[in-house]
Amino acid sequence: MGYLVGITVLWAFSFSLIGVYLAGQVDSYFSVMTRIVLAALLFLPLLRPRLLRGRQRLTLMGLGAVQLGMMYIFFYQSFLLLSVPEVLLFTVLTPLYITVLDDLMFKRFSPFHLLTAALAVLGAAVIRYRGLDGGYWLGFLVVQGANLCFALGQVGYRRLSAGLPDDLPRLSVFGWFYLGAAVVALPAFLLWGDASALPATPLQWGVLAWLGLVASGVGYFLWNIGATRVDAGALAVMNNALVPAGLLVNLLIWNHGADLPRLALGGAIILASLLINEWWQRRRAPRSA
Repeated sequence: MGYLVGITVLWAFSFSLIGVYLAGQVDSYFSVMTRIVLAALLFLPLLRPRLLRGRQRLTLMGLGAVQLGMMYIFFYQSFLLLSVPEVLLFTVLTPLYITVLDDLMFKRFSPFHLLTAALAVLGAAVIRYRGLDGGYWLGFLVVQGANLCFALGQVGYRRLSAGLPDDLPRLSVFGWFYLGAAVVALPAFLLWGDASALPATPLQWGVLAWLGLVASGVGYFLWNIGATRVDAGALAVMNNALVPAGLLVNLLIWNHGADLPRLALGGAIILASLLINEWWQRRRAPRSA
């Protein structure tokens, strides 16, 4: 749990750094590529390829492609459509996706999840009940794409790690994760990136270096290790801890003029959807047992 708490504090600043210094100023595909390449360069010297079989390497690369590569593409695009607080609030659905994915893996399904998801969408509407437009809802959907990729990566890594030897040094194989992410990020920049919108100031380069080496490199390694050392419920809770932590940083440092009452009401409705979901999970747990 200590890993998850520490990375939650670290990532709380990442949302605002992206929203304030990069979004709309630096090409999003370049930002994604740079972060992933820097993280890969940090771990490649430690990589020992023979520790994993071919299929295990491909699986870990696939998890990196989804959890980091595809997630980042969705994530950075969302900052072009939404404010930082809105992006943060809409990430609150990630634990719900983790629960649904767990259901799928165990061949279960509960229609109740659809109700809680609809309640969360209502909360999204409350946050900006005036002036809703296609861009706003597109932003909401883009964030959900990022949430789903992040959830898939976490659940998938837990499953993969459970089948690996306990004494396998995870630090010596995690480079495959970043290589998989690079397989997505590099072509994405070549196909859709804007080479005229590269970082223009030392501050922007510094933010990218911090996000790549620390938030992505160290952060995703320790987060995934932490995810294997807690149960699914604790992992879901820690996914939600990112929201208040990130909002606190953004509102106190960069966004003093936010519409706090509306933000709080919409956020409360979204959080209520997850509390209802948790209540349902606990209610049906005795039946499953």
